[in-house]
Amino acid sequence: MDAGDDFSESCRSTEHFVLVHGAGHGAWCWFRLLRLLQDSGHRVSAVDLAGAAGSLVDPNHVRSFDDYNAPLLDLMASLPAGDKVILIGHSAGGLSVVHAMHLFGDRIKQAIFIAATMLQFGYQTEQDIKDGVPDLSEYGDVYDLTFGLGADRPPTAVALRKEFQRIILYQQSPQEDSALASILLRPWPTALSTARFTGDDGGVESFIDRVRRVYIKTANDRMVQPEQQEAMIRRWPPSKVMVMDTDHSPFFSAPELLFNLILKSL
Repeated sequence: MDAGDDFSESCRSTEHFVLVHGAGHGAWCWFRLLRLLQDSGHRVSAVDLAGAAGSLVDPNHVRSFDDYNAPLLDLMASLPAGDKVILIGHSAGGLSVVHAMHLFGDRIKQAIFIAATMLQFGYQTEQDIKDGVPDLSEYGDVYDLTFGLGADRPPTAVALRKEFQRIILYQQSPQEDSALASILLRPWPTALSTARFTGDDGGVESFIDRVRRVYIKTANDRMVQPEQQEAMIRRWPPSKVMVMDTDHSPFFSAPELLFNLILKSL
């Protein structure tokens, strides 16, 4: 059975998918999944968040999470009345998806989190940080920091050093894809760590809980550990949990399987 057959059996309607990348990545990382979805008749929008390779924004100039996530929020605000999208967030892109759920829940048909940071209100507590922030201490000093405001000020951007990229992000992915990523990955704004979402007394919480959520776990993940993914799932249970036997980046390591799981989740 090919991908088209799977589409005809499991997803008869045409959807609008919005793909949201994780830290350091960009719309480019979705190129394989984007083609599979488009070839199946779907509309696809791949967003470049502020500081990504396609955004033309210097990550050192991004001062807040709102600024970082503005391209996604602008897209959501521009949707025609009555249109609903399926948001797909990878890794730290999960925070962007949750942010959009708080503000545009009535325009989201479903949210899919792929090895993603799924925290209902962002980084509010120490437990949120433990569950949602990658712990790469076993690999040593893996980050390069940029001090865009001066050496005496906090860093403005962070990047995963090249020698650790394949080991941590892409260990099961084709060499060609990890080589492409090594060219296109950019530092990401430290403003990502300021993602915190609050709402009215119970109103926003119940509002975002009306959005159906699906979590796709990556069993061999070295970036967002499976234990972290499981902890976030326990704390905010989604409607469905699916598992892939892949690294952190199934859009490279298993794009066809990822495509089929997405369709089956609808």
